[in-house]
Amino acid sequence: MTSGVAALWSARTSLRILVRRDLAVKYQQSLLGYLWSLIEPLGMGLIYWFVFGVLYSGATRRHLGDAAGSYPLFLITGIFAWMWASSALTEAANALTGQARLITTMNLPRQVFPIGRVTGRFAEYAAGLPILVAIAALYAAHGRIHLGWTLLALPLAVAVQFVLLVGLALLLSAGNVLMRDIERFMRLIIRVLFYATPIIYPLNLVRGSGMPGWLKVAYELNPLVGIFQLHHAIWYPDEFPDARLLTVTVAGSLLVFALGWWSFRRLEPAVLKEL
Repeated sequence: MTSGVAALWSARTSLRILVRRDLAVKYQQSLLGYLWSLIEPLGMGLIYWFVFGVLYSGATRRHLGDAAGSYPLFLITGIFAWMWASSALTEAANALTGQARLITTMNLPRQVFPIGRVTGRFAEYAAGLPILVAIAALYAAHGRIHLGWTLLALPLAVAVQFVLLVGLALLLSAGNVLMRDIERFMRLIIRVLFYATPIIYPLNLVRGSGMPGWLKVAYELNPLVGIFQLHHAIWYPDEFPDARLLTVTVAGSLLVFALGWWSFRRLEPAVLKEL
């Protein structure tokens, strides 16, 4: 892994070029261009705010606690981070199959291609951060949230999420070359993960539910649970994950990263042969 990381670092310029190319190709035929990376999550946030913040506002307020008065910020924070995760995983599945000619002709570490998809979607997430900051500043000015030390949760959330997504991208991209069903299967998994992760609802809603204890434990083994708790904790200190959940999240993300890296290196000869 050490030699692989060193080779990847030496190819960082090529990675940057690939990311810029992917972003340019993605938006070159679009009138609004990069604004779509903001419009889509904001539109989703508006829909879920109408459903849970207007139609079911009573039930929502009972479980949100301090976040009840700024539910739109709670929603947008989770959805922006989710768009990064879901887009990265969707595009990572075909990161190798969609660039077979480049992969077989360029002298680059093949990990560059799935990692480039994760990095490109992170660039879109970063473009939305000023929107989050502006909304948070508006609520802070009205005293509905209080900004403090938990702002440091942002770099931690981004770092852990990036590590997890890179591991999954390496695993999915290599596996999809050998078994094309993975790309279709991921569409279902991503839909399940959206509702099985505290993105639009708080974690205490799950912990206080009548679900069996073993199911609650299994739920929190998902590293995305702790990651989205970190994202929400940026503005809501009570959402910061406890020591157990934070440990599970970090350890799980590192484990997925190691598994993805190892699997990619083991499958690389078969992948190149198939391409």
